[in-house]
Amino acid sequence: MGASESSPSPHARPLSEDAYEQLEELIVTMELAPGTIVTEQELAHRTGLGRTPVREAILRLSTEYLIEIMPRRGLRIAPIDIRQQLRLVETRRALETLVASQAAERANRQERAAFRSLAAAFRKDGRKTYRKFLKIDQKFNLAVAAACDNEFAVNALQSLHGLSRRFWHYYAGHEEDLALVADMHADIADAIAAGDTLRVEEGVTAHMDYIQAFTLAMLGNQGNTQ
Repeated sequence: MGASESSPSPHARPLSEDAYEQLEELIVTMELAPGTIVTEQELAHRTGLGRTPVREAILRLSTEYLIEIMPRRGLRIAPIDIRQQLRLVETRRALETLVASQAAERANRQERAAFRSLAAAFRKDGRKTYRKFLKIDQKFNLAVAAACDNEFAVNALQSLHGLSRRFWHYYAGHEEDLALVADMHADIADAIAAGDTLRVEEGVTAHMDYIQAFTLAMLGNQGNTQ
């Protein structure tokens, strides 16, 4: 057994989580391009982790539609499908509204303070670069997940985030509309902090309308090039 696969302590972070986070970022940021054929061994080398945690991460990423497991052929980074993205937006609209509204209703004082800080971070640093935005967005998603106290909705929504971020990253060219999107997230964070479910719903609706319009525009552009 290699050092990277040695038995962890009872309180250690699972290596599969490290493998998942590394591989998800490589896929979302296009360092592993859509349609690329890869092997488990290659991914283990890229992460510096053992085959077992990487295999577990691959299985998780396959359930999130980011990796396709092809029997006897290897693995493929899932291609980008604009029509699939439209179906994803339909699903996200309902789930985002549910979890953000529940977070606004159920957050405690400490969590509300955290949402105010996240709103400020979106407006200050989230507008600068896509990678900074992603870091803040990840913290925001975790904060919403904790505050809403609904593991079923959270698990369903989290499985869609990778595809959503990759699509926007690919078509928006990293920075386009970044300030607008960061401000939308800041508005939702502020509304959650205030416990204002109506503002939360309005904020989520505005964000989802933007994403849907953006996706439809990309579908139209794709049709024009064919």
